[in-house]
Amino acid sequence: MTASGGAPQRVTRRRVQTRARLLDAAFTVFAAKGFGRVSIEEVCEAAGFSRGAFYSNFATLDELFFALYRERADLIARQVADALAGDGPDLDVPASVDRVTDVLLLDVDWLLVKSDFLVHAARDPAVADILLDHRTRLRRAIADRLFRARGHTPVPAVLGDADGAAHAVVAAYDGVTVQLLLDKDVDRARTWLKQLLTALLTDGSTHPARTNGTTHPE
Repeated sequence: MTASGGAPQRVTRRRVQTRARLLDAAFTVFAAKGFGRVSIEEVCEAAGFSRGAFYSNFATLDELFFALYRERADLIARQVADALAGDGPDLDVPASVDRVTDVLLLDVDWLLVKSDFLVHAARDPAVADILLDHRTRLRRAIADRLFRARGHTPVPAVLGDADGAAHAVVAAYDGVTVQLLLDKDVDRARTWLKQLLTALLTDGSTHPARTNGTTHPE
């Protein structure tokens, strides 16, 4: 291969690395200050790049913010789908709940960024579509697994069908993350989420083991 033939590959790799550093820096700055209070210069300074590097990857700060959200949201959707992909037709609800809650991103900085995105989406239908797409993929991964197990592990009647149960699971996650934003207790939030989801999906007939006397948040 000639030197000229290898150059585009090196530029591409460098651009990917630059984009990744900008996204990482933006995550830190957005979490600390909030979207709408951050300038392009602040993101560039945190990443160690010039404005030129920024504009070679993103047209606007909004575009970077959406790219950051999509990146994290896609990761979470894949993690949930992978956590639910195992097992045969039988569904061990407590074990599945453990796997899902172990990979769900209960991170205060991410929740701060996600909350900013939610507020932004509430005022802009186009942005709302991005958020709704992410939530739909999360629910679909959960509903598909519950549907496959329906002959062995029925969904509690109060939730209706697998899709109704998936909506309830996502709603429970939303509630626990609001509490986490206030008290910053990640371990407590994860334990409470496991307890809540297990009770929700088994009509309360199966209870997870108590962990250090942890109870639900006040």
